[in-house]
Amino acid sequence: MMSSSFTANHHIMVPSCADAAFGGRRVKLRLSVPRAALVEARPQQVAAIRDDVTGARALQVSRDRADDMQAEARAMARSAGASVYTPEFLATKYGSSPIKVLRRALQIFKGLGSFALKVWLDQLNGELDRKMRLRAIELRQTFTRLGPTFVKIGQGLSTRPDLCPPDYLEELSELQDALPTFPDAQAFSCIERELGRPLDTIYSSISASPIAAASLGQVYKAQLKYSGQDVAVKVQRPGIEEAIGLDFYLIRGVGILINRYVDIISSDVVALIDEFARRVYQELNYVQEGQNARRFKKLYADKQDVLVPDIFWDYTSGKVLTMEWVEGVKLNEQEAIERQGLKVLDLVNTGIQCSLRQLLEYGYFHADPHPGNLLATPEGKLAFLDFGMMSETPEEARFAIIGHVVHMVNRDYEAMARDYYALDFLSPDVDVSPIVPALRNFFDDALNSTVSELNFKTLVDGLGAVLYQYPFNVPAYYALILRSLTVLEGLALYADPKFKVLAASYPYFAKRLLTDPNPYLRDALIELLFKDGKFRWGRLENLLVQGKKDRDFSAKDALQPVLKLLLGPDGKELRDLVIKEAIRVSEAIILGSVIESFNSVPGPVRTFMFNGNASGPFTISAAEQQSLMELRAQVIKIWGLLQSSENFDPNLLQPILQVLQEPEARSIGGRVVGGISQRFAARLLQQVLRAPETTTSAA
Repeated sequence: MMSSSFTANHHIMVPSCADAAFGGRRVKLRLSVPRAALVEARPQQVAAIRDDVTGARALQVSRDRADDMQAEARAMARSAGASVYTPEFLATKYGSSPIKVLRRALQIFKGLGSFALKVWLDQLNGELDRKMRLRAIELRQTFTRLGPTFVKIGQGLSTRPDLCPPDYLEELSELQDALPTFPDAQAFSCIERELGRPLDTIYSSISASPIAAASLGQVYKAQLKYSGQDVAVKVQRPGIEEAIGLDFYLIRGVGILINRYVDIISSDVVALIDEFARRVYQELNYVQEGQNARRFKKLYADKQDVLVPDIFWDYTSGKVLTMEWVEGVKLNEQEAIERQGLKVLDLVNTGIQCSLRQLLEYGYFHADPHPGNLLATPEGKLAFLDFGMMSETPEEARFAIIGHVVHMVNRDYEAMARDYYALDFLSPDVDVSPIVPALRNFFDDALNSTVSELNFKTLVDGLGAVLYQYPFNVPAYYALILRSLTVLEGLALYADPKFKVLAASYPYFAKRLLTDPNPYLRDALIELLFKDGKFRWGRLENLLVQGKKDRDFSAKDALQPVLKLLLGPDGKELRDLVIKEAIRVSEAIILGSVIESFNSVPGPVRTFMFNGNASGPFTISAAEQQSLMELRAQVIKIWGLLQSSENFDPNLLQPILQVLQEPEARSIGGRVVGGISQRFAARLLQQVLRAPETTTSAA
């Protein structure tokens, strides 16, 4: 590899016999001819060497990618026998084992039955609300005792505000995978069996005991023998498929009974159970988890402050996952993070920005963002771990969520209620009118604070109470979004009790509204900026102030979607509003400048210039004059915000100037000029008619 620090007496020759090869060309470094002379004499040879080096690197990247794909294909072959959830298979398998099924059913009935009895007695005694927190704690403990399946069920319920009251949501969200470890000998035997090689031929060392244990497996730290690189090795818990399969067979049987005999529940309970079971079974396939991690890295690790570990496919199978070891501290260990010279809030902000991109940009997101899966590295990066459970936000819902935030800021509760159709909360035949008063009662109180002061958890709890009272069906993706952002805000509150996740998120929403060409967001922006036929400059200023805080904000892209609509075939209504506002702004800028110039002239000179009229060239009331000057100042301030953007370039006006050449734009320009002329003619006529009256009064 050639160094970039050549000195003046370095020389390059390209003889037929050389020492280093680049893409078929032999290259030799020798001290002979001055470099300047070489560059003059042989520019083509130097350029060819540079091209060869670039080509060689590209070829190596291509080969590495091909090797990686082949290794992944071999890992997939090793996981070909991984279990897939099929209700028919479970029915066949456990239908012929009644004693095993009965024994497990009694264990579950004992745990959940005693809990249900206590809740029933609380209701009879009128103590349901008073003892709700106690019962929520008992349910969390019961799920932990019943094993991996119920730990997963509890974690799933912790994201469903439409199914559980707030006390249960909060308690179940603390449900940890705190299960006992299984013997190390079984883990090492599983590695050898899955990878088809003795342990000492794979790793030069491996920890004697697991460094972490979860419901589905446990993790060891090891060192690869071929490279010496530290890795994390995740090994699946023995017999986990058997335990989970039996539990889901029983739970599905209960679901069938509910569907058949419980009319009050309108949802298809069996379908919900099947969907959840499929997700859990996907977590049992570690090759799938590796593919999830690879996709997540491709989408989000382009930011320098986000780290996603690499997967070592040659040492991965359906029950063994080997990935890059990440040195770091859990995000909830504030003191340890600060000892490394890092700030928890910086890491949380990174997590919020990455989460917003996951949820609202690409739609593919980490569905289990508890503190144990988020690490702060010594370099200040935020590392994501554990990609077993992922989810996706439908494209339509991504834009609907941003629109929902706009409607919330505007206090447009009718539009908020209608958003629930697009978000798939409600079926189209449900009447949303009874929901509007409930939204108004809650949000009017919550929004007495500014957006930057809103506490996200309070917002979620209040919204959850509304959802719990009405026939909402919260999709899994939305519930997981709420959980993700609530977890991040909870972590931040340890470091700063005044931290608000909505304040940290709003710049992203502002940037998307100002720059995204999607019709839904474009309409939401217009709805935000115009009210009762008037343009709200304060809202635009706020959006620009917030949008500039987002590192990816581009002044060049701001408002371009609206401009395109303005000149498009569907923009007539918007054109009428813009023409009206353009006339008003032009008048404010021209008259404001005249007034400002007039006010800078000494008083006696002013009286002399305007024939004794010291009020100025136009007869304008003090209130109107103040309104004009405020509008002018606001427009100038907004232009200043655009200019102060880091990537501001005067050329950003070029697309606007190009658009103004179009026939429709010239028509708009003509109407604006005509409108301004009419306004000034009217003012002039008003001035002429009032002049004699002013003179008389002066006399």
